[in-house]
Amino acid sequence: MTDKSPTPPDRPDPHLDPSDDTDEPAFDWMKPAAAGKPGPAAAAGTAAGPSGPAGPATAAGKPTAGTAAPSAAPTASQPESRADRKAAEAAATGPSNTSPSDDEERGAVAGARPDPAPEDEVERRNAERRTAEREQAAKAKPVLPRVLQVLLAVFYPVILLVLAVRAVTSPLFLWVEYNRPGFPGDGYGFSTDDRMTYGSYAVDYLSNWSGPRYLGDLVDQSGERLFKDGEVSHMADVKAVILSTFGAGTLLILLGLVAVIYLKRRHNGGVRRGLFAGSIVTLALIIGLGTLAVLGWEQFFTDFHRIFFANGTWTFTLQDTLIRLFPGQFWMDAGIVIGSLVLLASLVTLVLTWPTRRRRGLGKKAAATSKGADTDAGAGTGATAGDAPAADGTAGSDAEGAARTRHTV
Repeated sequence: MTDKSPTPPDRPDPHLDPSDDTDEPAFDWMKPAAAGKPGPAAAAGTAAGPSGPAGPATAAGKPTAGTAAPSAAPTASQPESRADRKAAEAAATGPSNTSPSDDEERGAVAGARPDPAPEDEVERRNAERRTAEREQAAKAKPVLPRVLQVLLAVFYPVILLVLAVRAVTSPLFLWVEYNRPGFPGDGYGFSTDDRMTYGSYAVDYLSNWSGPRYLGDLVDQSGERLFKDGEVSHMADVKAVILSTFGAGTLLILLGLVAVIYLKRRHNGGVRRGLFAGSIVTLALIIGLGTLAVLGWEQFFTDFHRIFFANGTWTFTLQDTLIRLFPGQFWMDAGIVIGSLVLLASLVTLVLTWPTRRRRGLGKKAAATSKGADTDAGAGTGATAGDAPAADGTAGSDAEGAARTRHTV
């Protein structure tokens, strides 16, 4: 039969459609063997052994089922997919021995738990905690001393002003003012003695507890009332302001003394710092008020009366007794004296409380540091002097040894 031979009429057409094909191998030896199980050919080869007699096919040199087993064994021992190879490797290797057993895990957890601390360790920790709390409390700056220092600085200018006003509202200042050279006289007949007598009544009324009759019942040499009703009413208003000021000043003095005593005992340097700050505040206030008074005394005097008294209750004529006893020059001199006293007291306080090195305690610290340095230097000098003889003795011993060596040689 050749290529040109005719096709028999009864021969069926070959089935060439690949859609019906499956993935199953055509031959059994092409199927993957189970993991760990050798194929039939491998089993046969193993049973025959390496020294077994060769079959007839082997002798004839033709491949048979027995001879095909060696070539098919590698194909059958390796699975086609990667998952199959992983499963085969896992089955061949066996379970992993790297993970710890349950007993080992329980032992590790039990070993990680700290043993309960003994009683002495607990006591030591409590003592350390208490020590740390005490040190922290010692380092913390208390609030009360700082508050008292601020209050002392605020009270100080008010106290100085009240004391200066009290010094002016006294018979001594009245006598000095009436008898000083250049003080204007009364153009309506009051002599210096009359002014001193009637003025003393007015000044005493401001600081005593008498009623308005103390001034309202006074009469002059002719028997007429010395002060009018409007003047008596104004003096009553002035008395209320003066007594309130003196009472507030007394209260501030008492509170200031309490603050000074507390700071003196509990806070070193607190009194000095409070008074120093108060003197600075006082200087600022007195300089500001003095500048306003110098620039316009009449306006300053008017504004001062408007603050404390109602309008129309503090203005009088030149013939009224209050104007004749206390003219404008009197109030100007009183303002100068009050400002001078407050300024002088604040300057003295500023100088006495100025934060020098000695007052801040730096001098003592420097002296202590210098003393410690001198002690260390003395110790070092003594050690050097003590080492010098030893060095000399060592040098002498070395020289004597060298001489003996030379003599021996």
